[in-house]
Amino acid sequence: MSGIATLTAAYVDAIAGTNARILDTRKTTPGLRVFERAAVVAGGGVNHRLNLSDAVLAKDNHLAVLTAGGKDLATELQRVRTLVGPEIKIEVEVDRINQIEPVLAGGVDIIMLDNFTLEELREGVALVAGRAIVEASGNVRLDTVRAIAETGVDVISVGALTHSARALDLGLDIEIGTSA
Repeated sequence: MSGIATLTAAYVDAIAGTNARILDTRKTTPGLRVFERAAVVAGGGVNHRLNLSDAVLAKDNHLAVLTAGGKDLATELQRVRTLVGPEIKIEVEVDRINQIEPVLAGGVDIIMLDNFTLEELREGVALVAGRAIVEASGNVRLDTVRAIAETGVDVISVGALTHSARALDLGLDIEIGTSA
């Protein structure tokens, strides 16, 4: 957990002075999710949804199935909104710029720009124009996170916080001296 908190703090420090926040993912060790998520918060990060019932997350594959089946994306997302109500967040992952407008028309709360280039992230942020929270995701590394934050995204999800953090090598040595 110390390794997760330390790695999270490094990501948080790397984006200091921007408006972005570092977000974990659900990619956690079985049985340790609660502890790993607490470690992310201890490091200054923010937790994503805890489980599948906390929010609706439509991934790029879901969009592909809907559109291949002749469904209108905006209409289907509006239908989902009606089913889950206003208190449940709806997040949609897109992997192309041209998916942004139909997804926004569906009334989503969060739009995840997955594996976008820095230029595409800037363009996506401009297109969303505050109508939803913008999340950057995919291949985020410590050496790239600052540039990603500077595109104007609201949150940056980093799976590596929990699935790739190294444990810290901690030790406690006691030195016993002689008294005079």
